[in-house]
Amino acid sequence: MTTPNMQKMQQLVEQELLASYGSLYRLAFTYVKNEADAMDIVQETAYKAIQNSASVKNEAFIKTWLWRIAINTSLESLRGRQREISCEIPEEYGKEDVYLDFDTIDALDVLNEKERAVVVLRYFEDRKLQEIAAVLEENLSTVKSILYRSLKKLRTKLTEGELCHEP
Repeated sequence: MTTPNMQKMQQLVEQELLASYGSLYRLAFTYVKNEADAMDIVQETAYKAIQNSASVKNEAFIKTWLWRIAINTSLESLRGRQREISCEIPEEYGKEDVYLDFDTIDALDVLNEKERAVVVLRYFEDRKLQEIAAVLEENLSTVKSILYRSLKKLRTKLTEGELCHEP
């Protein structure tokens, strides 16, 4: 039996899904690096969110709840497939999202799951650290530490093989 409150929450979840579709896709893509797989993850995220919309207690947390579902679904996908993931970015995707840098996307592979989530949410999706802490269910200082450590790893990875030239 569905109550009016459950129906309202489902409508709010559906609205947020529509509004966040592109961001959820980009998030999934940073994990699986494949257009079709990222689309599958977003669809699975939508399915899980609509199916479980009654479990959301506060509408203010719908967005962070969706991000959490998308991250977990991406990780489930990676664990389940245990295969090499190609880095095919469709031409139209690259035109829409000018922040994409293939070296940076590839460098994300040096990060563990939580580090990747922090970096992607902070720099690819421009989320505030407090919001990231809520999504990952961590305290703010932990998120800051993870971000600092992740940036150091990325800097090391991105500068591998570069020669330092003194003027």
